Amino acid sequence: MAIWHTIPSLEDINRNSAGCMPGHIGLQITGIGDDSLTGTLPVDRRTRQPFGILHGGASVVLAETLGSIAANLVVDTEKFYCVGQEINANHLRPVAEGEVTGVAKPVHIGRSSQVWEIRISDPSGKLSCISRITMAVVPHGGQ
Repeated sequence: MAIWHTIPSLEDINRNSAGCMPGHIGLQITGIGDDSLTGTLPVDRRTRQPFGILHGGASVVLAETLGSIAANLVVDTEKFYCVGQEINANHLRPVAEGEVTGVAKPVHIGRSSQVWEIRISDPSGKLSCISRITMAVVPHGGQ
């Protein structure tokens, strides 16, 4: 059974991200499963650091984007919105080319907070980064 309150099209999600950070670095949401959200990020001049490998901050942008979108898809956005409170990332393996894929899955979905784990893999499927984000669930009007 799916965990989502609403499931917009992938086109709608990507269109909403086109003019901000995710769109500028080529991040694309590519899949919505029953309890997961998947996205990709190219490893290119926009996302590499000076040593020629994927910038750790780019991995965190992928993780935070996936976790934030997923968290907001779980709630009734007429009543609530979700914002990041804390994110961490362990960079395990460098990636120099191709495209990384991130998959966000919930660890905890509560009334006032959510925790998501995001696993980012290199083109061969090896884990390159693991991240966890804590999201606050905030009622509209701030109460």
